[in-house]
Amino acid sequence: MSTSHDNASRRSIDKKVSSEPASEEDVVAHLGVKTVEATHKVYGKYSKWALFISLGLAAYIYSLDGTTTYTYLAYAASEFKGHSLISPIQVAQAIIVAVGKPIVAKIADVKSRGSAYVFVLVFYVVGKYNRGTPIKRHTKLEYRIHLPFIINAFVGSNISAAVVEGAGWRWGYGMFAILIPVSLLPLITTLLWAERKAKKLGIVLDANEKEIASQQTFFQRLLHTANQLDIPGLLLIGTSVSLILLPLTLSQTAKGGWNNASIIAMLVVGAVLIPVFVFYDFKIAQHPVVARRFIFNRSVVLAASIGALDFISFYLTFTYLYSFILVVKPWSLVNVTYFSQTQTVALTVFAITAGVVMRFVRRAKHLLIIGLGIRLVGVGLMIHSRGANGSDAELVWTQLLQGIGGGFAAITSQVSAQASVPHADVAIVTAVVLLVTEIGGAIGSAVAGAIWTNLMPGKLAKYLPFLTDADRADLFGSVVAAVAYPRGNPIREGVIQAYDDVMKIILIVATVFAAIPFFLSFFMPAWYLGDTQNAVENVDLKGERVEDPRPTDPERR
Repeated sequence: MSTSHDNASRRSIDKKVSSEPASEEDVVAHLGVKTVEATHKVYGKYSKWALFISLGLAAYIYSLDGTTTYTYLAYAASEFKGHSLISPIQVAQAIIVAVGKPIVAKIADVKSRGSAYVFVLVFYVVGKYNRGTPIKRHTKLEYRIHLPFIINAFVGSNISAAVVEGAGWRWGYGMFAILIPVSLLPLITTLLWAERKAKKLGIVLDANEKEIASQQTFFQRLLHTANQLDIPGLLLIGTSVSLILLPLTLSQTAKGGWNNASIIAMLVVGAVLIPVFVFYDFKIAQHPVVARRFIFNRSVVLAASIGALDFISFYLTFTYLYSFILVVKPWSLVNVTYFSQTQTVALTVFAITAGVVMRFVRRAKHLLIIGLGIRLVGVGLMIHSRGANGSDAELVWTQLLQGIGGGFAAITSQVSAQASVPHADVAIVTAVVLLVTEIGGAIGSAVAGAIWTNLMPGKLAKYLPFLTDADRADLFGSVVAAVAYPRGNPIREGVIQAYDDVMKIILIVATVFAAIPFFLSFFMPAWYLGDTQNAVENVDLKGERVEDPRPTDPERR
């Protein structure tokens, strides 16, 4: 009797709660999530094809951008006699991308995916911005990958070589101010059409939610959205990391070096801002970009840590790779570019392979361990293969090994983090992991730049003592000046020996950093990966409940 009364009371309470208006925070925080779920309900046969074709076009141009513009940096920096500035440029870019990803993710969550793409397009055209996050929310858990990189590793290499030898690197950058809007317009149109249709059908907002949204003025919605984006927190972490890392690469060229007051001030202020950011995000921010629930989520913490450390190692090896090969190897420009894309092709192919394997084994942990192990071997072998006398075959194979391992590791670590959170958190947790990962990339570039700028002048003096200081400064500041001398020329051979010595030190440091994520991977939970948005909710892409697909084994994580 008591049990029946309790159940009746519980049903009464549940009914009362379900009839109450949704809170303003719930409406705004999950509007984007509800919208993307609703759009999956309105897509028909042809509109789905339109979505995937437009996604493919956007992804293709995005990858073409990445596989071409990377090669222009060495020439752009060399033209201004600042070849060593490749590192601080990449540091600044990585920090902007890192801080931008949570903003895009939160815009997607509090507004819609179409709105996020419009926001991204504006910034991309004026500053070549990153737009990876919203794409991920329209595909299943196992298949968040970038196929176009395989094609553009070859197409892009020929384009970039032709641009460098013809129109020049400035046109290489400028062409994407036209290509990006053209390629994104169909995707934005498709997404906004689906969102508009879902709203017309009443799928997105119920009556209570519409009433709450209508009560807000434009200024109130603007302030609330800014609060949701945690702008102060992102500015604090971005400024802090910038002020700490940039002095590492600028100290050599700054007047007085490490004794320069500005360099010291940057380091001190940057260090002070770290605890300020932690205090603000944990104690003050209403919607912190790094929420406390993520800090206590083992999968998220491990995925972010693995990503950051792996990126530190990767960017140590990658920052001056193009310049190194350009100087050391007597290859044509297009072959140098082909080589620089070797790891990207391998990474993409084996990310696809990892996705297929996960589809059958339904687990990611063991693939993560295997991938990071292979990657560690590839980085370690580069200490020898990138020597001045390393063979072409072993040089290419170390890139392939890194790509194979990286392909397995990149998708499995990110999927593990995404699988550990509810649908409403998938976009922002992905952005948080990528935020920390990109900061790792900035650290890797900064360390590579610090080693390069502090050691290279001395190495050039060691191997080219017969040149004047001005001549050596030209070789240090311009890779174009270095490759102007043919192989066999004493100056070219001296530069090669200097590049050899500095690269070896960089690679030893990279190997140390590559070992840490391999160790951490053993502690990643082995989540079960089904055809759902994640592994903690039984919800499909439409937001509808499905039967629990997990096996009844002891490890039902």
